[in-house]
Amino acid sequence: MQILSLVWGILAILGMIVAFFPCLGALNWLNIPFSGLGIIIAAIALATGKEQSKGGAIAGLICCVIAIFFGIIRLIIGVGIF
Repeated sequence: MQILSLVWGILAILGMIVAFFPCLGALNWLNIPFSGLGIIIAAIALATGKEQSKGGAIAGLICCVIAIFFGIIRLIIGVGIF
């Protein structure tokens, strides 16, 4: 579950990077829910994992949170929200 969380976070970051290119900002409307699902997966991995091996889940959680944060900022800058 932790590896899935880490891979999900990496894919969310890659989606965020692609969405920063001009004319591809609307991809954030897909990437933000994708990252939200990644946060849920990371939370489950953190809750069910052992104390010593939670690094992958934490990294996936951080990647998904960063992708959501910058995706929302990109939507605000590109007037996709307001």
